[in-house]
Amino acid sequence: MRIVVQRSKDAQVKVAGNVVGKINKGFVLLVGVTHDDSEEDAKYLAEKITHLRVFEDDNMKMNLSLLDVGGEILSVSQFTLYGDCRKGRRPNFMEAARPEHAEKIYEHFNRLLVEQGIRIETGQFGAMMDVQLTNDGPVTLILESK
Repeated sequence: MRIVVQRSKDAQVKVAGNVVGKINKGFVLLVGVTHDDSEEDAKYLAEKITHLRVFEDDNMKMNLSLLDVGGEILSVSQFTLYGDCRKGRRPNFMEAARPEHAEKIYEHFNRLLVEQGIRIETGQFGAMMDVQLTNDGPVTLILESK
């Protein structure tokens, strides 16, 4: 799995002009799944993200986790994270998982976040989405399960 983590002040995702997910302070996650990703990959990244210390404490040091600050998550499926642009001018998406596998792992990942006490909103798997966020910092990280 590959996840782009963006610390945000607020965010929302729309499908066909309608807001389907909206959060306040927390993370926007762009979540990509590849062929051999498993529920263990989802578990590893859910725990990593929940406890990732990238929010400032009273001394302005990145010392606090999403749980510490009561943050929320907007999770958006993103197969294009596995786009290979090394050859030609159009990305090759052969490393992205088939939709039926990707959706299963993505949904499991989201359930794990909820189980850890995180309020989570999502986009709509497989839909064309408009994602808006106020990137806080900006802080943007890329996490991988392998």
